[in-house]
Amino acid sequence: MAKDRMDLTTFVGKVLSDGDADVLREGVRVLAEALMDAEVSSKIDAGRYERTDERSAYRNGSRSRRWDTRVGSIELKIPRVDRGSYFPSLLEPRRRAEQALFAVVQEAYVNGVSTRKVDGVVRALGIDGLSKSEVSRMCKSLDEQVEAFRNRPIEGSHPYLWLDATFHKVREDGRVISMATVVAVGVTQAGERQILGCDTGPAEDHVFWKAFLRRLVRRGLKDVQLVISDAHEGLKRAIAEILSAATWQRCRVHFMRNLLATVPKSAADAVAAVVRTIFAQRTHAEGCCPPRGTNS
Repeated sequence: MAKDRMDLTTFVGKVLSDGDADVLREGVRVLAEALMDAEVSSKIDAGRYERTDERSAYRNGSRSRRWDTRVGSIELKIPRVDRGSYFPSLLEPRRRAEQALFAVVQEAYVNGVSTRKVDGVVRALGIDGLSKSEVSRMCKSLDEQVEAFRNRPIEGSHPYLWLDATFHKVREDGRVISMATVVAVGVTQAGERQILGCDTGPAEDHVFWKAFLRRLVRRGLKDVQLVISDAHEGLKRAIAEILSAATWQRCRVHFMRNLLATVPKSAADAVAAVVRTIFAQRTHAEGCCPPRGTNS
């Protein structure tokens, strides 16, 4: 991806709620067990249910072991082999391996899983000789968890909704194209922030935003009172049509960025300082500029 890709890993880490942590924990378990299965296949020179003369041992069930990670305790099923012993590389006291695994799964819940990312984790764990098909199989098993997260029911009320998008370069059918990634973050009545949805598409237009908001509503989004976003005309139209009962507010960050793009660089700091004082006022009246000709 291009350098201007939004760092969704950091973004998700800040806003995931406790409820979403269960989904993330399950994703870590799925990928960890897929890695162990691939490692055993490499160790005994045979895949699961594969018949080969090169096989050096057979699988012999599994044993349970608790794995403490930063998303909580995970109960892993560690494969057994009938000759010798097997201990997963990812359970060795290597903090970097666990961090890499965590980062891949965390980013996967927003961006999807790439073979290159998973292959990098496999090599960090010291596992060599895995084929692309084995890595792809790991990605496929995790994709099921990603889809479950993206399509899960939205429960409760979310009075406030943030919508944002960024563009990044992706390779598709041998060509590098620009792709829009959109994210919806809601705030519950208790003040908790949650990622409600994310999607990718070739253009950030009215049709795309309208379909995205419709999917959120079908999944259970309700009671939205205020929507904060950029002043994209297609997005504003989609909000007015799908979330007609909500009030729209322009995102302060986007507003400041657009404003400073119209002033000389030498005056940018001064203008920004003045505008920030407007947003710091307690009421709308205090933030308004006084009429011309007055000293107040």
